[in-house]
Amino acid sequence: DKNLIKHRVRDEECEEVFFDPGKRMLRDVVHSANEERHILIGKTKGQRALFIVFTVRKKKVRVTSARDLSKKELRAYQYEKES
Repeated sequence: DKNLIKHRVRDEECEEVFFDPGKRMLRDVVHSANEERHILIGKTKGQRALFIVFTVRKKKVRVTSARDLSKKELRAYQYEKES
């Protein structure tokens, strides 16, 4: 799996973020020219903060990228959750 090799993010961790009650989901306007993409930011059960890009094809979620949040992104995510 590409995300496991490049960013050491397992598919199971990506799935966990979809069930995070504190997650944030945005439409990826910049990269949605050919197909609608979404950004998901949240935490795994183990509290790993992830940045996930995904699309929905034929009613199935397809993760195109998953990585750890940068320090700057993590601060913004935590600030937004506290507001």
